[in-house]
Amino acid sequence: MTAIVGVVHGGAVHIGGDSAGVSGYVIHPRADAKVFTTGAYAFGFTTSFRMGQLIRWAWTPPGPPASDLDRFMATTFIDGVRECLKTGGWAGKENERETGGVFLVGVAGRLFSIDSDYQVGESALGYDAVGSGDEIAMGALYATARSRMSPRKRLEVALEAAERFNGNVRGPFNFVSTPVD
Repeated sequence: MTAIVGVVHGGAVHIGGDSAGVSGYVIHPRADAKVFTTGAYAFGFTTSFRMGQLIRWAWTPPGPPASDLDRFMATTFIDGVRECLKTGGWAGKENERETGGVFLVGVAGRLFSIDSDYQVGESALGYDAVGSGDEIAMGALYATARSRMSPRKRLEVALEAAERFNGNVRGPFNFVSTPVD
């Protein structure tokens, strides 16, 4: 039900997302964006609009540390996301294992993907995509990686490709960026 794409460029992280809300074979274009900024962070979510609303409106992420960002993201940051989703009644738990949702987050010039098991990943490519249109978007990001396109244009091309070839992705597209680190 989504394509969320991110690119690291010039010390900033740029994230774009589509506007499709999908229920079975029905697509509802949404006015509430799947991408947003909060402080030093840029987010783009898939999985659930409720999850995105909780992260956006019910939680204030702590400021990133000056060093050891990997440790911070895997512990302090994720602990905050987990608590936010639990308090908001959205997190799941099965066989004593907690689950959340999938999203991209940019901070301090780095792009991370958060998986439903709260795993924190960072692509070595300088770009990433999540959602049902992720494979198509990744192909477009790969094809434009050596181009002189602006980060915004690369995101647009990736989202347009995902919209063209995936029935769960629809514009309009929205874009956000982190401050330059």
